[in-house]
Amino acid sequence: MEDDVRLIPLSALQHMLFCPRQCALIHLEQQWLENRYTAEGRILHERADNLGHERRRGIHTAMALPLASETLGLTGVADVVEFDESQQPTGVRPIEYKRGRPKAHRADEVQLCAQALCLEEMLDVSIEQGALYYGKTRRRKTVAFDDELRALTLRVIADTRALFDNNRTPTAIYEPKRCDHCSLIDACQPQVMGKQRSASRWLARQLQSLDE
Repeated sequence: MEDDVRLIPLSALQHMLFCPRQCALIHLEQQWLENRYTAEGRILHERADNLGHERRRGIHTAMALPLASETLGLTGVADVVEFDESQQPTGVRPIEYKRGRPKAHRADEVQLCAQALCLEEMLDVSIEQGALYYGKTRRRKTVAFDDELRALTLRVIADTRALFDNNRTPTAIYEPKRCDHCSLIDACQPQVMGKQRSASRWLARQLQSLDE
């Protein structure tokens, strides 16, 4: 990868699929505000990051494993990667820790799949599945890295790359179910910014009608 190409953090893919404006605010404008939900998620990740390495029943578990893909321009850290030494060749499974419960959208799955793509490139292996561990249910959700998820992940990577290259924050669009629980709602101000955009369009139409 050329030196002037900006690497995409793996976390940006989750942010991008959830909300392109949130992705830009965090990764382009470097804004971050913590709320109860992000604090719970941070604590959950810290617990995984502090465990180090262990081997149990033929499975070698690595925590906070650095990841990168030169081909895709990705960088980040996997919460947990399991190496199942009972399989031939050794089975590799990325495990991502999330607070809350499984979500209706696929943002978490895309982030996990991107981790698998990095591991496949780094280790020259094929990875069929990983898992998402949710703090509320305290259970793993198995995620198959099928063709559909891989295609979605590559599309989100391309969209995120375009956002980074454009270096502009998308306009706010207020959606209560998504925005009201976002830690960046005060910085984003989607209700105010959305009204300003509507007012701007109205003013533009009025000026156009005067010219006609």
